[in-house]
Amino acid sequence: MPARHLRIVEKTGRATIAGIAEIGYGAFLLGESLFWLVMGKSRRQPVRFGAVVAEAMEFGVRAIPIVAILSGTVGAMLAIQGIHTLKTFGAESRVTFGVALSVVREFAPLITGIVVAGRSGSALAARLGTMRINQEIDALHVMGIDPVRFLVAPALLAMLAVLPLLTLLADFVALTGAGMYICMDLGMDFPAYWERVIESLKVDDLGHGLGKSVIFAVLVTLVGVVNGSLVQGGAEGVGKATTRSVVHAISAIVVTDMLFAFVLTR
Repeated sequence: MPARHLRIVEKTGRATIAGIAEIGYGAFLLGESLFWLVMGKSRRQPVRFGAVVAEAMEFGVRAIPIVAILSGTVGAMLAIQGIHTLKTFGAESRVTFGVALSVVREFAPLITGIVVAGRSGSALAARLGTMRINQEIDALHVMGIDPVRFLVAPALLAMLAVLPLLTLLADFVALTGAGMYICMDLGMDFPAYWERVIESLKVDDLGHGLGKSVIFAVLVTLVGVVNGSLVQGGAEGVGKATTRSVVHAISAIVVTDMLFAFVLTR
């Protein structure tokens, strides 16, 4: 085999091993975070409530404006495309059914996860990367403080709490945005639109979307933490880790969403 081909095989193998190692490290962080969340109080080292609230404010409350704007836009877009497509079959009155299911089961959790990954996951990676470069994480070890309990567990718990709530907000705003256009275009009353939405949805549909949001919360947190924890090379390394975190988190969300939809629709 030519040397050039050997180098390609070597690089591919190294990248594969590094990827598997990062997945394993993420699984370890998840397990240790859950351990501290469950057993921290009994070991007199509870996860700090104030830190969880601070992370929830950063991840959730401050993300409300951008989530609301994008969700409303996506809802209106779905209504526009849905009416345009269904007019071909003379079935535009059924657009509410398609929009309601699409928003609740797919688009609301997906858009929310992507926004939070780009906004909060990257910030988490940058923060931990900076702390690693400044040796603050090593200082926590020296002081006898577990970095996972101190840094990772609060972020994970906060993300698990706020991402489903943001998804519910995205559901409402997207359906409202879609309803405004549908009522204007088809001459439907707004209360009648919401009645059709409620008739179209089941509890399983809402659970489908919220279940995805819980998985996305874990993915966004772990991807941000792993990339931030493995930073090397100073400020440039922090920038690369932040970019890498966004790309990995969004890729993981989209792939997981596809697998989730495939498994639950069989």
